[in-house]
Amino acid sequence: MTDNKLRLTMLGTGNAAVTKCYNTCFALREENQCFLVDAGGGNQILRILQDQEIPLTQIHDLFITHAHSDHILGAVWIIRMIGQLINRGKYQGTLNIYANKEVAENLKTICKIVLMEKITRLFDDKMQWRFLEDGNSHTILGREVSFFDIRSTKLLQYGFQIRQEGVFFCGDEPLNEAFYQKARNAQYLLHEAFCLYSERELFKPYEKHHSTVKDACSLAEKLHVKNLLLMHTEDSHIEERKRLYLEEGKTCFSGNLLIPDDGESITIRH
Repeated sequence: MTDNKLRLTMLGTGNAAVTKCYNTCFALREENQCFLVDAGGGNQILRILQDQEIPLTQIHDLFITHAHSDHILGAVWIIRMIGQLINRGKYQGTLNIYANKEVAENLKTICKIVLMEKITRLFDDKMQWRFLEDGNSHTILGREVSFFDIRSTKLLQYGFQIRQEGVFFCGDEPLNEAFYQKARNAQYLLHEAFCLYSERELFKPYEKHHSTVKDACSLAEKLHVKNLLLMHTEDSHIEERKRLYLEEGKTCFSGNLLIPDDGESITIRH
C-alpha cells in the first residue's frame, strides 16, 4: 500500500458456525500499518493475513470486541506469533491490545494456559493491554478512535467510531437505539446481518440477538447512512450471498450497499 487512504479488508465475513468462509474480522490499513479488529476463531487467521499480504510486523493495534470464541481465539495466535517475532528481534515497537477489562482478563487467562511463558512475559512490556471503558478514545493509524459499550443483550461488547472518516462499527448485534443519533448520516455503517429476512424462520436470527438483511437495511435507510457494509452472516449459499443480499437489501435501502466476500477490500472515502 503506497497511498494515504484508509482501506478496510474483510478477513472474514461469517458468523460463529460458518465452514465456507472465516469468522467475521477485518483490518483497517494505511500505508504499512494495520489495525486488526478481532481475529476469528482459529489459526486460519495466519494464512488469511499472508494471503492479504499483511505482515504481522505491521500489526501494532489489535481490538477484541468481546469474548465469544469466534472473536477471541484467533487473537491467541496473533499474540503467539508476534511474541515470537519480538523475542527474535524481528518486531519493532509495541503491540497494543484494546479490550474491555472482562475480555482482556479472559484473553490473558487463555494465553497463560496455552502459551509458553516466554510469550506471556511480554505482557505489560512489549505487549500493552489497553483496558477500555465506555467512551474511551485512542489514537490509532493517526486517527481518533472512540470505543463504546454497544449495550449487548448477551455479554459485554464494544464497538467503535472513527469520526474522521465517518465510520461506525456496532459489533455483532443490531445497532442499539441509544446510538441512532451518533450513527445518523454515517458515511460507513458496519452492521451484522445474520441471514435474509425471507429465511428468518430457517435461521432464527432474532433468537440469537441478530438481525436480517432487511432489518439492517431498513435501519440504515432510516438513519440516512451513505454506505452500509453487512457482515457476520450465515454461509449456506455463499456463492450467491452477494446477489441475494443485494436483491433483498435494495428494496429498502437507497444508499451504497456493500456485501463483501472474505478477502475483499474497500477504500474508505469521506
